[in-house]
Amino acid sequence: MGDRPTPSKNARSVVWSRNGMIASSQPLAVSAGLQVLMKGGNAVDAAITASAVLGVVEPFATGIGGDAFAIYWDNQKKELVGLNGSGRSAASIDAVKLKKETGYEKLPLTGVHTVTVPGAVDAWDVLHKRYGTIAFDELLQPAIEYARYGFPVTDIISHQWEMNKKSLETDEAKRVFLRNGRSPREGEVFSNPDYADSLEVIAREGCRCFYEGELAEKICACIKELGGHLKIEDFKNHKSEWVDPISTNYRGYDVYELPPNGQGAMVLEMLNILEGYDMKSLGHNSADYLHLIIEAKKAAFADRAKYVADPSFADLPTERIISKEYASERRKLINLNKASEISDWEEKSSNTVYLTVADKYGNIISFIQSIYWEFGSGIVPKGTGIILQNRGTLFSLEPGHLNYLEPSKRPLHTIIPAFVMKDGKPWLSYGVMGGDMQPQGHVQVLLNLVEFGMNIQEAGEAPRVCHTAEGVALESGISWQETTKLMKKGHFIISGYDIFGGFQGIMINSDEGTYAGGSDDRKDGCAIGY
Repeated sequence: MGDRPTPSKNARSVVWSRNGMIASSQPLAVSAGLQVLMKGGNAVDAAITASAVLGVVEPFATGIGGDAFAIYWDNQKKELVGLNGSGRSAASIDAVKLKKETGYEKLPLTGVHTVTVPGAVDAWDVLHKRYGTIAFDELLQPAIEYARYGFPVTDIISHQWEMNKKSLETDEAKRVFLRNGRSPREGEVFSNPDYADSLEVIAREGCRCFYEGELAEKICACIKELGGHLKIEDFKNHKSEWVDPISTNYRGYDVYELPPNGQGAMVLEMLNILEGYDMKSLGHNSADYLHLIIEAKKAAFADRAKYVADPSFADLPTERIISKEYASERRKLINLNKASEISDWEEKSSNTVYLTVADKYGNIISFIQSIYWEFGSGIVPKGTGIILQNRGTLFSLEPGHLNYLEPSKRPLHTIIPAFVMKDGKPWLSYGVMGGDMQPQGHVQVLLNLVEFGMNIQEAGEAPRVCHTAEGVALESGISWQETTKLMKKGHFIISGYDIFGGFQGIMINSDEGTYAGGSDDRKDGCAIGY
């Protein structure tokens, strides 16, 4: 009997292609996006289609009731651009009055006071108007069909659905997403005809109807009935914002993230701190190696707690935070042999969906979307099938805080797409889903690639560490010996499940004209090329 061939350590093979590549967390969404590419569509076209399908097949994590961000490489112009598609609070909100009326010391996790204007549909619109090549209504057809006629629920998604069904707050939400009080099991066909109707309205009338038409009116009527503050004017006034990505260089690789109100700056700060150490010599996932990642994360997240907010409301010190000089200062906080007690931050979890697409024209998009918590606010406006996000829970109710709840303001945001250039050429488009895990995941995957020469699949599959407010969680595959050494440094080790994120990525080999795709085995998804 011969041995099974093991040319690489990863469980899945790297996917290679020349003409196009897409990776995400659900195969039906990946397949729909690939078909767009094979019809001649570009990366933006395919991303919109995949994004729309993800809102149907992973409804507890994303949908048109949430926000979206993107980094896009325009190969014709040789230009990297960013898009902030996050929504704002109500123009009529008054934090002082809200606290008096509700008794809140901080905003609740779910409910009507956590809903902000959903930005994903407008993000589709502005991306498509600037870069799209296929008719918008055509791009939404796969999502409409899956919503109307149903799709078989996949393994991991069915489990997450069951784990989080208690987040469904209203009778309408339970009616739409549960069947006789239970979540759909693996292999069962689930449909959401109300959501199909909502998507058809958008396909027929255009994206602005979500903000100015019947859908906006239904959403705002529901919010008013529940005692919320968002009004139709808040929807009409919403617009996405083109932004310049921020970056740092890590050992010759230019790493790009989006500026605040997202937490991408924390990735760059962590990398700058870690660049001051010989990470490779410490050994992959050794106690000393993991200790530095944890301590860099603590320092960066202390800054997140203070300095990440809507930049249109304050002059944020982002450039300083992502500078090499500031990293040198933060590095002084790290004791190589002892865990620090830096704790000036609050844990921000989420359930997020990420996708990345590269096309035959050389364009590449890094795209992320979410309704924040599992099933968001727990609210579904009647007849829409749309779960509304709960991003507003991330606002602070502490007067003077940069992220203080104010009218028409964007909250601190956890979802972040990433992009890496090498010698002026695209090298990597990737993301790691999951709240606080996202910056930690971005850093660990990049270190796997740059420091240890892993391939794109191996880098995503490798065991990860996640530092939380409760302690340090380690995936299986990190040895007990190294875990014991971490404990001796003062780290409190906790058990962790489904908190290590979900990686998707595409590497670009400019010399060969090829794409390499990787998809996390922690999710149901895949990478496919042609």
